[in-house]
Amino acid sequence: MGWFFESQNTIYKPVKDVDLSPNSDEFYLRANVKAPRMAGFLIKILAWILESRFFAAMLLYILKDEILVHRLISFAKLDELPLFVPCHPWEDHKEKELNSISCDSSPPERVQQALECLPPCSEIVQNTTSPSFRRWTILDYSRAYISGEITPLMVAKRILDSVHESSYSSLQISFFINQNAEDILKQAAKSTHRYERGELISVLDGVPITVKDEIDCLPYPTTGGTRSLHKIRPCVNDACCVKRLRSCGAILVGKTNMHELGAGASGINPHYGATRNPYDISKVSGGSSSGSATVVSAGLCPVALGIDGGGSVRLPAALCGVVGFKPTFGCVSHLGVLPFNWTLEMVGILAGTVEDAFIVYAAISGDILSDQPTTLLPKLYFPLLKSTNSIPNVKMAKYGEWFNDCTDDIKKCCHQTLDQLCECYGWETVKVTIPEIEVMRLAHYVTIGSECKAALGAHLEKMETSEFGYDVRVTLSLFGSFNSKEYLTAQKFRNRHMQFYMSILERADVIVTPTTGITAYPIVEQSVVYGDFDYKNAAALVRFQIAGNFLGLPAVTVLVGYDKFGMPIGLQFIG
Repeated sequence: MGWFFESQNTIYKPVKDVDLSPNSDEFYLRANVKAPRMAGFLIKILAWILESRFFAAMLLYILKDEILVHRLISFAKLDELPLFVPCHPWEDHKEKELNSISCDSSPPERVQQALECLPPCSEIVQNTTSPSFRRWTILDYSRAYISGEITPLMVAKRILDSVHESSYSSLQISFFINQNAEDILKQAAKSTHRYERGELISVLDGVPITVKDEIDCLPYPTTGGTRSLHKIRPCVNDACCVKRLRSCGAILVGKTNMHELGAGASGINPHYGATRNPYDISKVSGGSSSGSATVVSAGLCPVALGIDGGGSVRLPAALCGVVGFKPTFGCVSHLGVLPFNWTLEMVGILAGTVEDAFIVYAAISGDILSDQPTTLLPKLYFPLLKSTNSIPNVKMAKYGEWFNDCTDDIKKCCHQTLDQLCECYGWETVKVTIPEIEVMRLAHYVTIGSECKAALGAHLEKMETSEFGYDVRVTLSLFGSFNSKEYLTAQKFRNRHMQFYMSILERADVIVTPTTGITAYPIVEQSVVYGDFDYKNAAALVRFQIAGNFLGLPAVTVLVGYDKFGMPIGLQFIG
């Protein structure tokens, strides 16, 4: 075993002594979550106790002990040095099926170069799961605009009407926190005129795109899902990623709903409404980029921007049946994004298709303008996807114990998908052991909590506790309980697990997992008013996603099927 217990100390073997082979005796520790789902009166009582002067310290100690933070992190003994930022050195690729792109090229130029990597439009497979509903792609919009079948102005008006209908009817999906109809129609009118003059900027010209309300985008305030954070931290400019989309002609159609402060996985916001899953409005959409996932899933927009600090793009994408892509840490500028943490979050993309995610990634990546640590990129590499032949000889690392730690429907669906990839395309599954997965989840939790509390500390001091939902009040109390020694130990685990994953990725091209351990679950109506603290479901939702954030690795989720209730199932590839 990689660890054993000695009183409350957990002693970890040196990395070189840990066996990563499929025959390893490493023990797979399942999440030990005993806490019930709390909403309504229960969560109000819990928040009050955690904020009280007399009982808070004792209860927080018990909570941390119950979820094994003390045993696996606080009192851990390990030899590794801390790794504070998961930057990856730039590597020069020699594969033939890549196109080298200069980081100095403009966003419209990069978008055009991305298009030239794709197969002809007629060869791109469309999602036609329902004959009465099909999500339009970026190229669908572009072709319709060029032909004059529709105009950007017509599309903008239809989006505004649809959002109004879904927000004020019995649906109450709560897609957006903020929309400015006048600004949206103004952008659409300008794009329409460009098409009339034959002066379109790029294939993104006139394409509607939404932005999570954690990203600065004028003329909107950036609330972070709160009531009043925007009053303390005003939005004075577009975020870098938003500027790049504007420079391509995209229409920014509003700020999407999100879990308050990004501090939850359900997408339920007591201030702006529960973002409901378009596949079943009685169920959660997932968070924290909930609104971004639902606008794409519902077909309102082909693409949306989110932020992924702990699966917050991939998780709702999987639950809502769309593509969710988190790039490598530092490859997209973080300038103009609320600083909820410094070493875990990345701007991510939610899209109806992989092609659309690729096109938007081309637009927002490139030369980094940020005060956040970054990966230095002398050039970008875009995959050449024109060939009708599939990509051969892909090796997928799979840890069986981890892969199977999900519901039966997810396990069956994901296994069938792997079998099809191997049988139809010649891909290969490589069996491995990935140790200490639950340890990494807890180390990530300590990291994201410590950084969130530190990053927002000055702002939080100026806000009344009563302004937050009760679930966030509970979460912030937990975040504030982590000390500097625990944070430092978590960074030692970052170094340790980076070595594990790099070793595995030397023998495989990707690591493959289900995206989530469960599918979308029902919304408790009390939580719509107060928020809910649901550590058990949250742990199951993020089970497979932590490596992407903690180790800065690129990851993507794609729809591969549905459970017995018709809810989407995602499969994740980690690079």
